[in-house]
Amino acid sequence: MATITLRMSAKTDKSTSKHEILMRFRHGAIDQYAKTNIFVNDEYWNGDSDTPISIPRFRLMNDEQKRLIAELTDASKRIEDVKKYVQQSFIDSGAGKMPIPSDWLKSALDTFNGIRNTQPEKERTFFDILDEYIENKDISAHRKRTFKVIGRVLKRYELYNGLNLTIDNITGDTLHDFEKYLFDEHRLFEDGKLDDILKAVPESRDPQPRGENAVYDMMGKLRVFYNWANGRDKSYKLAEPYTKNNPFDAYSVGACLYGTPYYITIDERKQLYQAKLREPLATQRDIFVFQCLIGCRVSDLWSMTKDNIIDGAVEYIPRKTKEGNPVTVRVPLTATAIEILERYKDYQGKGLFPFTSQQEYNRNIKEMFKQAGLNRIVTVLNPTTREEEKRPLYEIASSHLARRTFVGNLYKQVKDPNLICPLSGHVEGSKAFARYRTIDEEMKQQVVSLLE
Repeated sequence: MATITLRMSAKTDKSTSKHEILMRFRHGAIDQYAKTNIFVNDEYWNGDSDTPISIPRFRLMNDEQKRLIAELTDASKRIEDVKKYVQQSFIDSGAGKMPIPSDWLKSALDTFNGIRNTQPEKERTFFDILDEYIENKDISAHRKRTFKVIGRVLKRYELYNGLNLTIDNITGDTLHDFEKYLFDEHRLFEDGKLDDILKAVPESRDPQPRGENAVYDMMGKLRVFYNWANGRDKSYKLAEPYTKNNPFDAYSVGACLYGTPYYITIDERKQLYQAKLREPLATQRDIFVFQCLIGCRVSDLWSMTKDNIIDGAVEYIPRKTKEGNPVTVRVPLTATAIEILERYKDYQGKGLFPFTSQQEYNRNIKEMFKQAGLNRIVTVLNPTTREEEKRPLYEIASSHLARRTFVGNLYKQVKDPNLICPLSGHVEGSKAFARYRTIDEEMKQQVVSLLE
């Protein structure tokens, strides 16, 4: 089997102070070295790995930093391209079944660089520009995945309608039509109208019905992308805007509608903690109860290590705020939280606890609720129909319920968002936190009793 390895030359180019990347190709008795004509500063070289070039991230970029990122991105792409070219060239030369010249690798690299340098630069498509935003914008991994999903759906929309979308030709009418497609995609799939398109632009699961909140959230993120492409993003200024077109000037994103947050009471949390459960539910139950006691999102809990436990408290920077105004959240640990940590002190994994997966964690939460007898009926808003439904807790419990439990029970006791927000990581004036402030029946009775 042929192997390609890369290393950095010890010599420095006098004009650029960069090092040239050298390639070694081996297959059986074949062992050749050659220069790639790709130059990189040694501080950004990771060696012969899947990501040989390290591309730094800057929150606010000046022109020099933008130029640096563009150079490193181009060098990284050239390395990927040249490796593919050499592999194909080897196959075309007989894949080692016939003798090859001693300067074959040098000749292949010279040909590659000659072809690449004489080809006109390809015009960047809408999806190329979206990929640049995803790659270079300092946003969370979850948000990046969401933008990639939007890009794939938009590509399927383009193929379904026989369009050629560009950053300049998307209009308000296009957005209205795309919104309709988002609602209809699952029906088009069920009717067999997307079979070939889904082969070209697949998803990990078949298209599902989307509610208005999901659709409006996707459209809102697409608006964020267009603001960036217009040069309106203050945290990542483009040297030159990609377009003056903004279709959102002629399209308004619908408002998301949320129901009253439901959460489990302190007594219900204790009932869950004391329930006799078998593995793996017992361990995942401990993780959920710990999450109820510190109020973080599951993505933050997933990334925590023992280093986050400092002087009797957990400290972390919420991933969701890292892209905007990062703050450190510090939550003192209760006796129960300390007891759970002590139970898993010998766990040798990277995180605090032995998670399964986030998907399995949510399935386990529903099952542990059911086995613990947490079947209280609550009123929820169906995200697809926007109609109220009555559901037992164990059917709708998820990891985010732990965060709502933390905030809801604290607000019920303290009723002061200025004390709770620093513990939950909500920013001041957060619309999400405002939903937690719904006054429950007990609080209403306390207020009314003042009339006596």
